[in-house]
Amino acid sequence: MSAVSRRNSILPVPIKNIERELICPICKELFTHPLILPCQHSVCHKCVRELLLLNHEDSFDAGSECSLPGSPGPRSRVPSPSMERLDRLARSATLQRRSFGRKGSISSPGWRRGSVTPRITAFPCPGCQHDVDLGERGVSMLFRNFTLESIVERYRQAARAAVAIMCNMCKPPQQEATKSCMDCKASYCNECFKFHHPWGTPKAQHEYVGPTMNFRPKVLMCPEHEMEKVNMYCEVCRRPVCHLCKLGGSHANHKVTTMSSAYKILKEKLSKAIHYLISKEDQVKTQISHLEVLINETEENGQLAERRTNEHFERLLEILQERKFEMLRSIEQSRTGRLDQLRGQVDEYQGMLENSGLVGYAQEVLKETDQSCFVQTAKQLHTRIAKSTESLRTFHPVADPSFDEFVLDTSREETLLKELCFGGVPDPPIIDLSRSRVYNEGLVCWQLAEDTLATDYQVLEYRKLGVEKDEEEGSSHWCSTVPVYGPSTVVCDLEANSLYSFRVRSCRNSLYSPYSPEVTFHTPPAPVFGFLFNDKCGFSSERLTLSKLRDSVESVAGMAFLLAAERVQTGSYMGLDYIIGDTGISQGRHYWTFRVEPHSYLVKVGVASDSKLLEWIHNPRDSSSPRYDHDSGHDSGSEDTCYDLSQPFTLLTVGMGKVLIPKASISSATAGNDHGNRVLPMPQRIGVYLDYEAGRVYFYDANTMRCLYERQVDCTGTMYPAFGLMGSGKVHLEEFITAKRLSYM
Repeated sequence: MSAVSRRNSILPVPIKNIERELICPICKELFTHPLILPCQHSVCHKCVRELLLLNHEDSFDAGSECSLPGSPGPRSRVPSPSMERLDRLARSATLQRRSFGRKGSISSPGWRRGSVTPRITAFPCPGCQHDVDLGERGVSMLFRNFTLESIVERYRQAARAAVAIMCNMCKPPQQEATKSCMDCKASYCNECFKFHHPWGTPKAQHEYVGPTMNFRPKVLMCPEHEMEKVNMYCEVCRRPVCHLCKLGGSHANHKVTTMSSAYKILKEKLSKAIHYLISKEDQVKTQISHLEVLINETEENGQLAERRTNEHFERLLEILQERKFEMLRSIEQSRTGRLDQLRGQVDEYQGMLENSGLVGYAQEVLKETDQSCFVQTAKQLHTRIAKSTESLRTFHPVADPSFDEFVLDTSREETLLKELCFGGVPDPPIIDLSRSRVYNEGLVCWQLAEDTLATDYQVLEYRKLGVEKDEEEGSSHWCSTVPVYGPSTVVCDLEANSLYSFRVRSCRNSLYSPYSPEVTFHTPPAPVFGFLFNDKCGFSSERLTLSKLRDSVESVAGMAFLLAAERVQTGSYMGLDYIIGDTGISQGRHYWTFRVEPHSYLVKVGVASDSKLLEWIHNPRDSSSPRYDHDSGHDSGSEDTCYDLSQPFTLLTVGMGKVLIPKASISSATAGNDHGNRVLPMPQRIGVYLDYEAGRVYFYDANTMRCLYERQVDCTGTMYPAFGLMGSGKVHLEEFITAKRLSYM
């Protein structure tokens, strides 16, 4: 017994502990007839059908649904976070249907002829949120997860405390079943099993197990070829396939292995993974204990921080109260002193009114005729009257009634209080254009400010910019991402061929920084087409070198060139070495991006049909033949100067840091035959957009989404991305942008 087997036998996991692995992410109930999605997550059969129905009311009507035999009755609708994205898919499907209806002659694989209700074949996976497209076959293309179904059945039996399964053949009263026949799909007691499976008959060879309610077929059938058994495993798609899928189906060019080999490898990997998890049990317990300590410390430190913050604010309140008391006391003292002075002046003037008898007295003094007596009395009287007269001529209040000197300016203090925080306002981050790009999704990277204090998280905001002024109001709405704890994030659900603006800001201690300067990106004009280089079809291993992941190719000078050099006297007799993508295009609009190394001598990039590829492969060029002299016009890039619009291929010349636009280009941006207009600087990234139905191909500067060149191409048969290399050169395919999400097995 292996170490893994011994370990598993020692520490079996109780069936009741795996309940959360057996819950459907949509209905939140135990799986019923689970189906395996292309992303390897499982969903109930009925839940998938509900997601695919356009009319939400009809989708949950029990009378309008059909399910697998034995499927449970109707369930109530459970809200799902994916429903909002499903609504967007439904709206886009409706618009597509209307546009097809106007054209009249175009049909889409997503619709049935004569159907009134549009058919939805794509929905977001509730487990990983990636869009799942089931194609024309819909649910019928999915495998049923019999392994998970068996585990659920065992769990149900354990949950029912091993309720007995009764024999299906006994007459009342029924006996408890002891066996279940997987061929007859029935349960039997001992007597009934012997009676219905007598020795010496074919039924005696039937497979039987312990009593169960879960009967699954002995062999797994291919969903695409219903009469064929799956006997191989596709390593590219990571799913079982039959021999017809490998011979002429969608897995023709994929690497496959035998089912036994895949079973052995995957079982070994799973066993090692389980053994690793079991071996780390003590480590996990230690980490849980450490986390619990951290939780306690966090609680204590949080309470301490609250107490300290309250103390600081209480101290500020005390200082404010003290200053308030002192300032109010100063105002009160000044007010009291001024009132006393003004009231004294009032009393003085009031006394002047009360001394009106002084005038009469003075008049009586004027009647005195004795001069010496008059002088004696008039001198004092004149002094008193002069004093009163002088105060009337020079009237001035003894106190100022205004309190302008007591006006308090608290604007600076208010600003300081508003900016009061634990670590200060963080500086805004800067979006890094050299690392940010928009492909199938938007990858936005930024550089954090060089600050001594770390930020808590960043929030990215983006909005779609309107083309017309009427859309300006609608395009001003900013969408925010969830908090990002790092220097980059992936933005999904961007519309094709649209201009988006992005900005980001940091947060520290609930205080946000200013926004970064806005940057704009243009999304591709069509969905992303994913492929790798094909190392089987016409690949020259002597002249071309593929990377391990088949995402880059480099041309090298091989032995064939060296031997050909002995027969060459003058000129450079070199031919193009072609390589194509491993996936073809037979309908729709597709876009892909790649990079050509600046040191590359000559690289042809574009598309070619399968008929043209056969010509290239079966009629190889002789690099030493003068027929392909660069001056003869046979292989000198003459397709750049003259070509037939019906040709089933289009190749654009790139090399030596330049892009050569053909003379017959119909692009207005490159109109003219002079050399200056035809030679453009080579972009850092080149994009190719193929519209199969329109028979048109476009070449873009993928960084700015500026169209460099476009032309008609005869899309007959299957079109493949094609590349030709001459001399030293290297091409890198653009990798998909993927969001880092947690996945659970």
